[in-house]
Amino acid sequence: MKALVIGGSQFNGLALVHRLVQEGHEVTVLNRGRTEVVFPPGVRRLLGDRTDEDRMSQLVASESFYCVYDMCAYHPADVELMVKLFRGRVGHYVFVSSIAIYASSSVLPIIEDFPLDRSQEQNEYGLHKILCEDVLLREHETSGFPATTVVLPMVMGPRNILPDREQRMFARFLKGRPILIPGDGTAIGQVGYVDDHAEAFCRLMGQRVTFGQRYNITGPEFFSDEGYVDVFADVTGIEPRKVFIPTELMDQLWDGQTEASSGRPSATLIDIRSSEAPRASTAMRQRWLLATLIEKAQPNLHRWNQNLVLSTEKIGRDVGWRPTSSFREAVERTFQWFQKEDVLNRSDFDFTFEDSVLGLVER
Repeated sequence: MKALVIGGSQFNGLALVHRLVQEGHEVTVLNRGRTEVVFPPGVRRLLGDRTDEDRMSQLVASESFYCVYDMCAYHPADVELMVKLFRGRVGHYVFVSSIAIYASSSVLPIIEDFPLDRSQEQNEYGLHKILCEDVLLREHETSGFPATTVVLPMVMGPRNILPDREQRMFARFLKGRPILIPGDGTAIGQVGYVDDHAEAFCRLMGQRVTFGQRYNITGPEFFSDEGYVDVFADVTGIEPRKVFIPTELMDQLWDGQTEASSGRPSATLIDIRSSEAPRASTAMRQRWLLATLIEKAQPNLHRWNQNLVLSTEKIGRDVGWRPTSSFREAVERTFQWFQKEDVLNRSDFDFTFEDSVLGLVER
C-alpha cells in the first residue's frame, strides 16, 4: 500500500518507516529535511514545511495515499491543513497524540473514554493535542474523514531523541553514580517499546473499525520506580547505590518550595513540543528535571507519586494488536544500541541538578 509518514526522520516515525518497508509498503516521507537520516532503500522523501500551505499543496497536489501517518501535528491548524489537502484522497489518516490529553485519574488503567484535561492547568502541548483530535472527530462526523487517534505514553528504544530518559539512566549506572528514587519508590509507571508501537501503527492501517476512534498504545507491563531501577541494574550488571528522596522533600521540590541547582537547561525541556517550555517557571523546570529521575509522563498533569497505567484492550479487540516486548526486553535492546553507538562518550549528561538534590538528601 502507499503510505505517507509526516515526520519520519526520528525515533517513532523512523521506526514506523522501517516497519512499513519491511512489510512491503510503498513509503513516502514528508518533512523539512533538517535531520540527517539514512532511510531504507526505496523510501521517497518530500521536503517541505507542513505549515507552508502553498508548498504543501504543490507537494501533494497529485498524490493520494492509502494511509497517512501524522507523527508531528502539534497545533489544530496542522491537522486542519491536512484535512483540507487530503479530503477525498486518503484512505486512512492516523494522528499521533499523547498521554498528556488525559486528566489525572485515581482509577486505573486509563481507558480511551476517560475524561480529557481541558482545565487551565493543562499546558499548550496537551491542550493542542486535544484540539487536534476535536478537529478530526468533527470532520469524521460531518464528512466521514477517515481519521484515527493514537495515544502514546512514554516510549523507549534506540534513537530516542530525548536522552534524559533511559539513556540518562544507563549513563548513571555506567558512571557509577547514585540512583535517586522519588519517595519510597512504589509509584507505578508504564513504558512502551518503539518497535512494538510501529507494529501497532501498521495493524491499524486501513481498518475501518478504527475510524473516528482513539486508541492507547503502550507496553504490556508496568513497574514501580524502584522496579524500573532494578531492571536497569539487572541488564547492565551493575549494582546500584539507591538513594531514596524522602517524601516530604520530594513534595517540597515538586511544589517549588525548595529549590535545587539545575545547571544548564535540560534536554528534556528543550525538546518539549510546547511554547510554554522556554518560559517555564523555575518550579516547573525543576519538576521536569525531577521527572527525569525515573521516566515520568507529563509532570505538569501527573504528580511524582501518582500511579499511571494505560489499557490497550481496545486496540487488541479491534485490530488484534498486543505488545510483545517485555519491559526487560525493551531495556536490553535499548542498552545494546546505547553501547553499540557509544552514546555515553558521544553525549554530555549534566548531573548538576541531581548532585544538588543529593546534597539536600544527605545533609
